[in-house]
Amino acid sequence: MNVTTEQTELATFGAGCFWCLEAALNEVKGVKLAVSGYMGGQTANPDYRSVCTGTTGHAEVVQVQFDPTQISFVELCQIFFSLHDATQLNRQGNDVGTQYRSVIFTHNAQQQQDATSMITELTQHKLFNAPIVTEVSPVSQFYPAEAYHQGYYKQNPYQGYCQMLITPKMAKFRQRFTHVLKHQAD
Repeated sequence: MNVTTEQTELATFGAGCFWCLEAALNEVKGVKLAVSGYMGGQTANPDYRSVCTGTTGHAEVVQVQFDPTQISFVELCQIFFSLHDATQLNRQGNDVGTQYRSVIFTHNAQQQQDATSMITELTQHKLFNAPIVTEVSPVSQFYPAEAYHQGYYKQNPYQGYCQMLITPKMAKFRQRFTHVLKHQAD
């Protein structure tokens, strides 16, 4: 997953629980693959159970392989900021801990600049009611999450957490970002 080709770039985002972000990003034109996983910690080969303790330092993230000729990193950042509350430090709703932090792991200097500029712009336009706490950090080792986390929402849309939290977010996302969604036939 860390290998890129001419028409493929990587982006990595943490926005609380990875299920919602992964579900949304996999519906975006130009996204070849969005994979749930862990990044930003000090423990090698973390698993869900260890990450949930908050002691590994990892965040739940989604690593996105995308075609920059179809969707830009900046557009992916716009989607990222629309899908979570970037003003909540080390939490998203009832999910509490550093593993749920808002974070953009940048893969190059341009992503670093774009992410920082977007946070500055969002702050200047006062689009949030509190300061943005999203961390912008250089990319580190990505560890894919266990298989049952991949495509979780798509496979479990009627599960309680999905119904209460993800389904409403997905409805708003699909309405707001219709112009970047893949066609059903894709």
